[in-house]
Parts: sequence; C-alpha cells; structure tokens
Amino acid sequence: MLYLVYGGTFDPLHCGHLAIARAARDALGCTVRLMPAADPPHRAPPGADAAQRAAMIALAIDGEPGLLLDREELLRGGRSYTVDTLAALRARLGEARPLAWLVGADSLLGLPHWHRWQALFELAHLVVAERPGSGLDGALAPELAACLADRWTDAPAALSATPAGRVLRLRQPLHPVSATQVRAQAAAGAPLAGLVPDAVAAFIEEKGLYRPQAGAPL
Repeated sequence: MLYLVYGGTFDPLHCGHLAIARAARDALGCTVRLMPAADPPHRAPPGADAAQRAAMIALAIDGEPGLLLDREELLRGGRSYTVDTLAALRARLGEARPLAWLVGADSLLGLPHWHRWQALFELAHLVVAERPGSGLDGALAPELAACLADRWTDAPAALSATPAGRVLRLRQPLHPVSATQVRAQAAAGAPLAGLVPDAVAAFIEEKGLYRPQAGAPL
C-alpha cells in the first residue's frame, strides 16, 4: 500500500489544500497524511505557529475519511527539510514500501532550490497537483526538466510498482484560493467563508491570527 504524505506550511490550511488532498486520496486509493512543516526553510516565518497550524488541519479534516494529520516534522523539530523527513520515513517503512510526497505544481517548479533535492527521488515518488492547462512542462528549469524526463507517469499504479523515483501528475479541478489570499482577508477583518472550512475560520477569529500587530508599520 502506498504511503502518501502531503507536506506544506498550511498557513492556514484552506479549501484548495483540501481539494488536493481529496483528489489524491481518490485517485490513488490511499490515506493522505497532511504534515505541517515545523520550521519551513524556503519562506518567511509563518503567521501561525506550528501548533496552531496543526490544530487548523485537525479541525478541517475532522470526520473526513482517508485524511490524517501527521505531526512527524513538529515532533522532530528543527528546520523542516523534506529530504530529512523522507529519509526518516524510509528508515521506518523499510526499503520496499512505496512512499510518495504530494506537492503543488508551484513547489515542483522551485524544487532545485530545495536542500539536496536530487536525493528526494532515491527516497520517494512525487505526486504533483497540477491544474489542467497550467503549462507546467514549459516552466521547468532545464536541470529539473532533465531530471524528470524519464520519471513522469499518469498511471497511479506505477507508484505501487516500485518504492521511489516516479513523478505522477495529479490533474485536479481549478481552485483559485491561496494561503496568501486567506491571510490578507483575515488581516482586513473580512469574512473567510468559502476560502477555509468553517471550523478553521472560527479558529482564526478566536485566536486573532493574521491580524496586523500593534505598532507595526502600515
């Protein structure tokens, strides 16, 4: 059975994230483990702390079949390098278990900037959530395109046939919401209906997340 992890900052988890997780669950017929990064190295510090981001995931997926919160990176602490997380998972799961890491197309484009990115393919498959008509192929850096050339597949079964090394295109319906948009709406005190699950919106309101800090420049 494929072991599938959906890693990300989830700052906050929104309806677009849920759409990706559900699409992966349904296409691959496996549980999707949503794993928030404790200390993401490739971006500015998150607006919500790790515990808050994990709590929002738990609220969003409560009662949702096939979606689980995974606190692997939160429990380990330190910088959240994907290659380290996958190495730890590989050591625990063994060499033969198919393992996959789910990312958005934007994350894939930035892969050459990740720590030891080429080692990822020795440890796991990648599942890329790609919006139809995204033009992903033409946007790949030459080094990345060369690395991926013989790894692409559209067949979910290909991920179960080998432990690591393939890249599956997960083509999903367009969902325009972004975490940046959610944070901007929250900062303005605007409603978050339709952008995040209701329980997440209530949590953001209760904790006062993403609001401008007192004394901060406008």
